[in-house]
Amino acid sequence: MGDVAVGARSGHDGEDHGGRPEENVPSANGGSTSGSESGPAGGPTPADGPYSGGDGAGPGGDGGDSAAAAPKKPRSFWKELPILIGIALVLALLIKTFLVQAFSIPSDSMQNTLQQGDRVLVDKLTPWFGSEPKRGEVVVFHDPDDWLAGEPTAQPNAIQTFLSWIGLMPSAQEKDLIKRVIGVGGDTVSCKDSGPLKVNGHALNEPYVYPGNTPCSVDDQGGQFTVKVPKGSIWVMGDHRQNSRDSRYNQSDKHHGMVPVGEVVGRAIVKAWPINRWGTLPVPDTFDQSGIGTQTSAAASLSVAPEGVAVAAVLPIAVWRRRRDDLAGSKFDRRAAVGKR
Repeated sequence: MGDVAVGARSGHDGEDHGGRPEENVPSANGGSTSGSESGPAGGPTPADGPYSGGDGAGPGGDGGDSAAAAPKKPRSFWKELPILIGIALVLALLIKTFLVQAFSIPSDSMQNTLQQGDRVLVDKLTPWFGSEPKRGEVVVFHDPDDWLAGEPTAQPNAIQTFLSWIGLMPSAQEKDLIKRVIGVGGDTVSCKDSGPLKVNGHALNEPYVYPGNTPCSVDDQGGQFTVKVPKGSIWVMGDHRQNSRDSRYNQSDKHHGMVPVGEVVGRAIVKAWPINRWGTLPVPDTFDQSGIGTQTSAAASLSVAPEGVAVAAVLPIAVWRRRRDDLAGSKFDRRAAVGKR
């Protein structure tokens, strides 16, 4: 027994046992000693306990913590580049769809506010929250009923098509127009002789009209008009009055020259290109004049009036029937009381 105990303390990793790891054996004091113990015979074990060789840790050795703390090799730029491009494309597509989109001015119908070839940024966000076009705003809208019939369509190359799809270039395939909103639902817009243009009886001072143009066109194709704008529609005109095929000259279409609000892409807010023409597109002060929306409010009142008339007509009948029923009930109660007597 004593030889076994001494062998266990020898620290030769079980050489006397045919190369097999030594098992714990009882010590003289009733405990057990481990073949990995390297302290003196019969002496106490170190305060921090025996080392376990399973993780390679030990005095002067490299532990697992050191290996885990080693910094990872950074991903190469060429591996990250496709990911960055993908994120950029997704963001551009989301911005084009929900926030802002670039459009190119294809004609001179909005001179001098906008020149042919200008790039404008169109706000597409606010319509998602129920905002509708206002008088004086410059808006982009889909062709409501073949207004662009006969107009040439550009044929972009593959790169231009891709850039327009993600919103980095204006689309050449979309049938869109850009005009100024003159009247909204409920407004009466009129123009006689050479002007001025009137909205709800209020004459507009229009400094944005192309120099040399008159507010109205003296012709029999639509330059002289008086129209009532229905709810859910707008009446639009170009700033280059004598060079704009706008609501005036499309009154024979299915919308009678009106543009449904649902066809409006958004409001043009900024001239973004070329740089020397950069600027915002605010609403002119002439549309803020007092009383210009009077007929719009009256129209709203008229739309509610039939319901009010119906209530006014039904209410006296309902009150009369209620009083008649009450009187009949009181007479019945009196007769019943007399019968009981």
